[in-house]
Amino acid sequence: MKEDVRKYIDDGAEARKRLDHEEIYSLGKRLHETIKNGNKLITFGNGGSAADAQHIAAELSGKFMFERRSLPAIALTTNTSVLTAIGNDYSYDDIFARQVEGLVNRGDFVIGISTSGNSPNVIKGLATAKSKGAFTLALTGRSGGKMKDLANHTLRVESDKTPIIQEVHIAVGHLLCMIAEEELVKDEGGKK
Repeated sequence: MKEDVRKYIDDGAEARKRLDHEEIYSLGKRLHETIKNGNKLITFGNGGSAADAQHIAAELSGKFMFERRSLPAIALTTNTSVLTAIGNDYSYDDIFARQVEGLVNRGDFVIGISTSGNSPNVIKGLATAKSKGAFTLALTGRSGGKMKDLANHTLRVESDKTPIIQEVHIAVGHLLCMIAEEELVKDEGGKK
């Protein structure tokens, strides 16, 4: 068991080390520009990825590291009445696309999260967002699944283990929030 614990920690550390810091910095700057230009962040996913989507949105709506104004960020996984109504009246595959249709504007930044890259509702949500002129980011595991060719940008975690992929996804989310927040605080003359 001790060896399993060490291997799990090492595998997670290795997956984080394989992240491209230039790629993440560029995405964080894009998120900063999105918010600076009056647009918003929209996030969604299923299960643990739903929790990650909510976590990322909360970091911007509340605060990440600095005192500053609330930033526009919405997780589409939080309104159970909307989720169950759309799931019942349309289908579970439409729960994000239907919300995207009503909430996303051209220039918004949309993050769809799926460890496999094959979640039908996340795929439909990203496709709808892209068709509306939003910038779409897919967070996936190693293969990228069907999402890899759909989004404007796909960030793949180099692992096939769902829990490790999820841990790295939240690290990426934190980094995006850190970059966007620091840049916005600088823009507004605040102190870091």
